[in-house]
Amino acid sequence: MSRRLPLIHNVVEEHIGPFRQQQLDLEFSNGERRHFQRLVSGGHGAVVVVPMFDDETVLLVREYAAGLHRYELGLVKGRIDEGETPIEAADRELKEEAGYGARRLDALRSLTLAPTYMSHQSTLVVARDLYPQRLPGDEPEELEVVPWKLAELDQLMLREDFSEGRSLAALFIAREWLRGGA
Repeated sequence: MSRRLPLIHNVVEEHIGPFRQQQLDLEFSNGERRHFQRLVSGGHGAVVVVPMFDDETVLLVREYAAGLHRYELGLVKGRIDEGETPIEAADRELKEEAGYGARRLDALRSLTLAPTYMSHQSTLVVARDLYPQRLPGDEPEELEVVPWKLAELDQLMLREDFSEGRSLAALFIAREWLRGGA
């Protein structure tokens, strides 16, 4: 079923760090009026990178996650800077966070975090044919690089320290895409 988008009667906006919080006054096609809140990203999006060390091994990074106040395993990820393409951002973030560049980068699709509440989108990029190269990054400490076999995703997905949804979804999407002979 195709529905007409709700009519926005009014938007009240407040800046919160890198986001804008918006209060929307909406009217749906059936006449119902409601107020919704959303966070609007202030940047140019982000990338989530699946760095393939070889055909069977992905490189994860362990970094401090302030929201949970613990160290988390996950994929290389970061903001797309102004003027950068997702591919350029993925290559830069890979060099900053894992110490590798990639000769082959493929953007697969966009992922959202919580589309009911946020406009933020991340582009999933698979990086292959890696070579050592490090760029200085904005992390407060060097990230630990952890090789992980794609065949052992069933073990990774149950680890307490691997909980970020984008990383989990990206690994399964990339694994299936790679199996397709990409």
